[in-house]
Amino acid sequence: MPLPAGVYRADHVGSFLRPQPILRARETLDTSTPMPAADLRKLEDEHIASVVQNQVASGLQAVTDGEFRRAWFHIDFLQHLAGVERHGSLSSTNVTSHGVTPPKLVVVGKLGHPEGIQVEDYKFVESVRTQASQGGAKTTTTKVCIPSPTMVHFRGGREAISTEAYPTLDGFFEDLVKVYQAEIADLYAAGCRFVQLDDTNLAYLCDEGMRSEAAKRHGEDPQKLTKHYAALINGAISKRPKDMVVGIHLCRGNFRSQWFAEGGYEPVAEVLFKELDVDVYFLEYDDARSGDFSPLRFLPENKTVVLGVMSSKKAELDDKADIVKRLNEAAKFCPRGLEQLCLSHQCGFSSTMEGNDLTEEQQWAKVRLEVEIAKEVWGDDLSV
Repeated sequence: MPLPAGVYRADHVGSFLRPQPILRARETLDTSTPMPAADLRKLEDEHIASVVQNQVASGLQAVTDGEFRRAWFHIDFLQHLAGVERHGSLSSTNVTSHGVTPPKLVVVGKLGHPEGIQVEDYKFVESVRTQASQGGAKTTTTKVCIPSPTMVHFRGGREAISTEAYPTLDGFFEDLVKVYQAEIADLYAAGCRFVQLDDTNLAYLCDEGMRSEAAKRHGEDPQKLTKHYAALINGAISKRPKDMVVGIHLCRGNFRSQWFAEGGYEPVAEVLFKELDVDVYFLEYDDARSGDFSPLRFLPENKTVVLGVMSSKKAELDDKADIVKRLNEAAKFCPRGLEQLCLSHQCGFSSTMEGNDLTEEQQWAKVRLEVEIAKEVWGDDLSV
């Protein structure tokens, strides 16, 4: 059985370390003299073209814009939805060691999708991907990463959703499904064939402390919430054409090499693998926080897991022999063994613009090692 189109044996979650010129430009945005939007976009274009070339040169075949146009993996997308605003920061126990708490999103009115949020960004990456791949023998694919629809609900709950706009949450979830359907339709019309949903919340529901907090915040049993979220995601992607591949990435936090949750996938595994209508799972598995591989026993024969056993959080290279060993351990739980697995780092290198604690040179060395390991395990053609 072939891999889903656009999925490769050496894959990645999407974000890369931001170049210093972009960081300096973004630092001006909250000052009295912000860089003009047109100038910022021109600067981003320049560095996105470079990061696409670096991905292809390093051996990756799925390419992204590195999330260079975002400060946070989720906020910059979601605040473009009508009815969603950013209001301060979350009151959370998940304060980083740097004293940062995530921004708070509030639904202040009816949700809407006035225009394609990622369409122009996709078109630009697609144009530079085509140029970067010219003359090469390998197929490459432009991947678009967007936050999962659960990100609009989980952290704020009912208190962050206008009761005037939505007296009950049924209408809220119906509209949330519609705006995601609209974005996916716009991306498809632009030529996109691979969308990845980034979801921290299903992974957070593996953490006992966060499950307790979620039960209090939402007034709902965490297991029911997991099934509710699966239905929400399924609704959001239900109208995608058959030749569009959808993946989901689960992560327990990734801010400047810091994590926020721990716990194996067992509490959500059966729903995740049996009820979620995605084609591929990008799963964090870089250390003991993610538990063992036994939840993979629920993986259906027709789905693929990109196993994040390598770490983007540390500067040093992963041990090749250890990575190969772990891939083989995981394969024992998959119906079709290694055939259903691919390799990646557990998360991106820069889920927020600050990035993890390593250099760009170290980042690309880790990517090249990943490609090297994947070829050793599956052979030179990483698309099969």
